[in-house]
Amino acid sequence: MAAWLYLVASLVGAWFTWNAHFPRRGRSLSVPSFFAGWLTAELALHHIAWQALATVLFARRGALRRPAGKLGLAVTIASWIGLGAAVATWRSSGDVVDDAVTDALGPDFRDQIREDERQMLSRPPRRGLNVLPFMFSDPDVVVARNIRYADGAKRRHLLDVRYPKAGVSGAPVLLQVHGGGWTIGDKGQQALPLMNFLAARGWVCVAANYRLSPKATFPDHLVDLKAAVAWIRANIAEYGGDPEFVCVTGGSAGGHLTAMLGLTAGDPEYQPGFEDVDTSVAAAVPFYGIYDFLDANHMHAHDGMQMFLEHAILKADPDDDPDLWRRASPIYRVGPQAPPFLVIHGANDTLAPVGEAREFVAALRAVSTNPVAYAELAGAQHAFELFHSPRTAHVVRGVSEFLAWVHARHVAARAGGAGTGTDAGVTALHV
Repeated sequence: MAAWLYLVASLVGAWFTWNAHFPRRGRSLSVPSFFAGWLTAELALHHIAWQALATVLFARRGALRRPAGKLGLAVTIASWIGLGAAVATWRSSGDVVDDAVTDALGPDFRDQIREDERQMLSRPPRRGLNVLPFMFSDPDVVVARNIRYADGAKRRHLLDVRYPKAGVSGAPVLLQVHGGGWTIGDKGQQALPLMNFLAARGWVCVAANYRLSPKATFPDHLVDLKAAVAWIRANIAEYGGDPEFVCVTGGSAGGHLTAMLGLTAGDPEYQPGFEDVDTSVAAAVPFYGIYDFLDANHMHAHDGMQMFLEHAILKADPDDDPDLWRRASPIYRVGPQAPPFLVIHGANDTLAPVGEAREFVAALRAVSTNPVAYAELAGAQHAFELFHSPRTAHVVRGVSEFLAWVHARHVAARAGGAGTGTDAGVTALHV
């Protein structure tokens, strides 16, 4: 009996490994394939550890003396080889992000980063994060929680501010936009490795909630986030941040909204009642976003995404109101004044097609006067950077260097008299 149980456990482990390398994208398989591949690819060493422990325990019960147990051992060894290949993709991710940023900014971009920021970014992450991937507290970071940024939805118009415990003044600011298919998610759940890394090294990071569908209808989500930018302009100096320098990042639905924030600065359609507030951002870093709601080039594996958008998010038929769908799609909003972009996507993403990211980057590069970097990560699933892993560490460092370069350019421009304007007369907006 022990031999057969071991064989079953080995086959289950091997299925997880197989799915990490060859995810399924069918309508009924995309979500389970995501969960299995996500947790396996980013926690490959943890999987090896539990499989090794299971092997030892079953061996003590005599499982390996029987044919079924020997077959289970062979399957387990094959699974370990596959998991080792997943580990190799972690290491390649650092080179991919570094090459993407270097190609966009130039081979000497690090020399243009301010010396003090270079020194802070060179500090290694805290020890033990790869062993304890869900350890998100940081003794060097203070979190001010549940600050109201707009009047309206009581539970959704709240944000958190992360800033260095040692204090800071005039620090660069990052706004993080959570994902969750525009219907779920919370400001305290995502991008914690990135925000803690930056906040411990002199940045001020803001994570904002926004109204959720199906109760909310696009562009409610974007309006809320622009209100959050307005709040930052007016109030972030109290936490040591520079209201003139705000970057934005987010994943999945947050990646879509990040791109929209970067491409719709000052658009009065999305700033009702605060049309004159500067809602521009200095840079945008969308992770695994959705960029073409109309799916003009048929990148989606099935029509489930468009049906979901039609009924839950936009609440309009694309044939009846195609202009609404275009206005809500970042790929149709690209223009020469787009801020610097770093677009990041996993090659194994089963929820947001990587081909759409490639098309968005190509469209943006064709018109933007600012750098556009693109990092496509082999072996990475959707939401790969939500917790600590070696891949997450590589990506966090690459994003941090990209943002530090943008900040250095901003500081140099301001010193030369080309600072950006802000409207600091807003504290809480009626949204």
